[in-house]
Amino acid sequence: MIYDGKYAKHAFMNKLNAPILRSAIAQDMMSSLGDDAPVLWDIADGLTPYDEAVARMEVLANEIYQGNEPERVWLVEHPPLYTAGTSANSDDLVMPDRFPVFKTGRGGEYTYHGPGQRVAYVMLNLKRRKPDVRAFVASLEAWIISTLDQLNIKAERREDRVGVWVSRPEKPPLEDGSPREDKIAAIGIRLRKWVSFHGISINIDPELEHFSGIVPCGVQGHGVTSLVDLGHPLSMVDFDIILRQEFEKHFGPTINTT
Repeated sequence: MIYDGKYAKHAFMNKLNAPILRSAIAQDMMSSLGDDAPVLWDIADGLTPYDEAVARMEVLANEIYQGNEPERVWLVEHPPLYTAGTSANSDDLVMPDRFPVFKTGRGGEYTYHGPGQRVAYVMLNLKRRKPDVRAFVASLEAWIISTLDQLNIKAERREDRVGVWVSRPEKPPLEDGSPREDKIAAIGIRLRKWVSFHGISINIDPELEHFSGIVPCGVQGHGVTSLVDLGHPLSMVDFDIILRQEFEKHFGPTINTT
């Protein structure tokens, strides 16, 4: 089943019986620190339903624009699902009945989310920083690459392909003789009034076979990989520590939500 997300926010609000309002820590931060407030580092427990995640981001992005909430990085894991970005080609949905499919307003094509994958929803006000979409995407890529570098994984961006890639010389080359590369991280963002939402996903230890239900990001030939597939087993907790350290190098200080 394909979900277009049209009523996600409405359903989420009905579930809560109230809109998302400013948290106590957010109120303290905004009143005492103003525009210099650090970014909230928010880690969700368990598996977060995708429609609820999108609904929450929609509300938070508006609150950040209004100056009622500080910027936020929200770390989640989702149950198995596929999402279709604004450039998705229906032919790239190879197994439409395998997992729920959500149409979403982020940029990009089809991608997979599931347990063992770290999804970081990045909600930043680019007017506080640099209102430049390409520079922001480049910063997200640099954040991922430097995080993986801390694990001795050499990851790279590609001008003709979205996401972050790892060379796999030990695997057979492509039919044209070019070396094989596997994708380890995806990027898909949306901006509203210069506030970003959606974000990045990095494969820690997801079920890689689940990617076979789509053509990930519309890229044929190359595959997908993960930390575990590359021989770097790491818990999500330990990975988050490194991810946060590297985020602060690229985007500034963070603070816990509690």
